[in-house]
Amino acid sequence: MDDETKSPAKQMAGMANYQQMRKIVLAVLVVVLFAALLFGQSTFPPDTPVHETIEMFGVLLIFLGIIGRLWSTLYIGGRKSAEVVTGGPYSITRNPLYLFSTVAAAGVGAQIGSFSGIILFAALCAGAFHIVILREERYLKQMLGAPYEAYLARVPRFFPNLSLYDEGDTGSFKPRLLLTTLLDGLVFLVALPAFELIDGAQLSGILPVWFTLP
Repeated sequence: MDDETKSPAKQMAGMANYQQMRKIVLAVLVVVLFAALLFGQSTFPPDTPVHETIEMFGVLLIFLGIIGRLWSTLYIGGRKSAEVVTGGPYSITRNPLYLFSTVAAAGVGAQIGSFSGIILFAALCAGAFHIVILREERYLKQMLGAPYEAYLARVPRFFPNLSLYDEGDTGSFKPRLLLTTLLDGLVFLVALPAFELIDGAQLSGILPVWFTLP
């Protein structure tokens, strides 16, 4: 590994590209899934106990996803391409930001009032992020070398192993990054009023229903 590859400027530029890719993937997923649900409906009618319970469970998932993303940012804090971060959420999964984004996406899917919506949204989000993760891992292997290889061997890629938890060190805290992560995560909250409007439009016949989900 040459000095140019390991230079701080190159590290920052390389990771910025992957961070931008993550934001684009997240934005595209939200738009595509939101558009799909314009014409989908749960088999459980709105205002029924089952429908409302699923929606409320989804709200909890969305908030869990947002809080988890903030927790992850406290630890990563711009250090991802400079050193191997192994504390907090990074001690139990290598990609907590992607994991918690998937949890929030499942919460968005729940706003249709369907169990299938939860699974479908989570699966699509996880699948899209998997492609990004594989590319990011190849880059980090080049940048961080043996310490990162050891981390790969010890910590699971996506699904957390809680027995590995280690509080670790958050390093230098950067409020700007935390604020950016919070603003990114708030996109998921748009689903709450949006799907209420969609439910009303479908019930009134303004929006057609092309498919139903159990």
